[in-house]
Amino acid sequence: MALLRAILQTRTLQANPAPGFSRFYSQSSPYLVKVGIPEFLNGIGKGVENHAAKLENEIGDFQKLLVTRTLKLKKLGIPCQHRKLILNFAQKYRLGLWRPRAEPMKAK
Repeated sequence: MALLRAILQTRTLQANPAPGFSRFYSQSSPYLVKVGIPEFLNGIGKGVENHAAKLENEIGDFQKLLVTRTLKLKKLGIPCQHRKLILNFAQKYRLGLWRPRAEPMKAK
């Protein structure tokens, strides 16, 4: 009986997290940017942004980039590591786990 009571108490504690504390990934980033292919590739970085013009011409639409397969990127001449980065970040973007940050305004 005491064991059953202890199990039920731990379940109620797990079901009701402390108010005011949210998971760190449940809130969106305050620095959102309108996302197109160049902004997406700049957000990834690591040299992937060099392929922005090629992807704009061949794919054209950001939504098409999100569902593009690796073979299509390979036919466009994008190196393996860059293909891997594009596909990984596209999956994260689709799931809502990652968004490119806006560039900070530079003082003139």
